[in-house]
Amino acid sequence: MRSLLRTLERATLRDIALVCLADALVGASFGAISVSGGLPLWVPVAMSLLVFAGGSQFAAVGVVLSGGGALAAVVTGLVLNARLLPFGFTVADALDGPRWRRLLGAQLLTDESAAFTLLESDPRRRRAAYWVCGFALFAVWNAAVVVGAAAGGLIGDTDALGLDAAFPAVLLALVLPALGDRRTRTAALVGAAVAVAATPYVPAGLPVLLALVGLLFAGRPAAPEQAPEQAPKQTPEQAPEAVPAASGAATGAGNAPGSQSVPLTEEVRRCP
Repeated sequence: MRSLLRTLERATLRDIALVCLADALVGASFGAISVSGGLPLWVPVAMSLLVFAGGSQFAAVGVVLSGGGALAAVVTGLVLNARLLPFGFTVADALDGPRWRRLLGAQLLTDESAAFTLLESDPRRRRAAYWVCGFALFAVWNAAVVVGAAAGGLIGDTDALGLDAAFPAVLLALVLPALGDRRTRTAALVGAAVAVAATPYVPAGLPVLLALVGLLFAGRPAAPEQAPEQAPKQTPEQAPEAVPAASGAATGAGNAPGSQSVPLTEEVRRCP
């Protein structure tokens, strides 16, 4: 681990530390909300160790606490975690080594670890950024969840402290930059409208899944513009042999009235 820390720049380590601090606050709120909602303390702790996905954990617990079934909670978590699949392909080069190491690295894949990895171009720094960020977030998140869960039983009403809005605020901050794209904005707005309209009529957890209908209205990505094809350059051998009669004025051909154009090669052949 020390060699990995030396590989990264101080600015990168500082940014990772700040992200860990922010995630610690979110993890504490997750633990407090879970326990104060009625779940045993071991449930959020076990979810953090085995699932380690803040968005999926919040979504699953939210579905259960609102009266939804376990199946809806699991499906909601899987749908949210599906976004990590393309991330896995983009940072696969950082997970080299034996299979056990790759499996351990897959458990540490998060939005943050993928983001810090993609910021680096050097293979050694990409590997160091992934493992340092992944291990740091795993340790900080689980410790914060334990602290929050222990405090949740003492706080009682977490809504009075606004902890229930902590993670939605983080998700909103992550989503806002992507809304600059028209296709993404259209899909998000349609999906949100469908989820809000379906909430009074379907069980908890299903509105999130129904929001995927918004993807149907995103449209296809615009085809990249192709540069106009340029005419191939002609080599001297491919140049046309016929030359207008006016071009042969220098040789004296084609000057007489009524004379016809004669190829320059013919004029050369007729010369004694």
